Amino acid sequence: MIIIISCSYSCKEENVKSTNYIVQKANSIQIDGIGNENDWNTTDWRPIDQKWLGDDYDSLDFSGRYKLLWGDDLLYVLAEIEDDTLIDIHPNGLDKYWDDDCLEIFVDEDASGGNHQYSHNAWAYHLSLDGKCVDIGPDTIFRYYPHVDFKRITKGTSSTWELGISLYNDQYKEGNTNAPVKLNSNKLIGFAIAYCDNDHSPERENFIGSTYVEGDDKNRGWIDAGIFETVELE
Repeated sequence: MIIIISCSYSCKEENVKSTNYIVQKANSIQIDGIGNENDWNTTDWRPIDQKWLGDDYDSLDFSGRYKLLWGDDLLYVLAEIEDDTLIDIHPNGLDKYWDDDCLEIFVDEDASGGNHQYSHNAWAYHLSLDGKCVDIGPDTIFRYYPHVDFKRITKGTSSTWELGISLYNDQYKEGNTNAPVKLNSNKLIGFAIAYCDNDHSPERENFIGSTYVEGDDKNRGWIDAGIFETVELE
């Protein structure tokens, strides 16, 4: 007997959690949303295909993939997103920003894991279609953070996002002068990437991430850095 299993979304919710992603060092990356540097051609694409929240979806509604590189000062991300409808219904970037289409970057500077809901033990940067970067501070207040330099170029239903992320450790204090961490070979970083997808609803319809999350509650990246993948800088 041959049993065929099919699903209406990108069926990749495997019970496997990657423990390491070896990331190469870049020579020179320009954050322009094009991603045409030779360095990007030396590393493979990785999928954004884990349904964390919402109903089933198909590849015409959403598909995504990403790459990582690093430099002395920045962690670089290149993401390609296919999304049939882009929605930005909250003109105030601090108001329910997760219910608009946005790219979300989770980063834990020292890969220590643990709770980061209202701390800077790790970060959950929401990158909006209109160029804003938002996270929640330890005082539970939503804030803009200039920690991610990014550019998005959209042609039809295809968007290319190119990012340079400055990494900050858990000693970061609001209102202080905080220096980003210098990157070096063999450094371990916790990382995940996800996409909030809204087609025409008051709230986002799907939340699709890059890492497998055990259990029924998969929307834990903004609270638990333990679900992140461990990245090692080569």
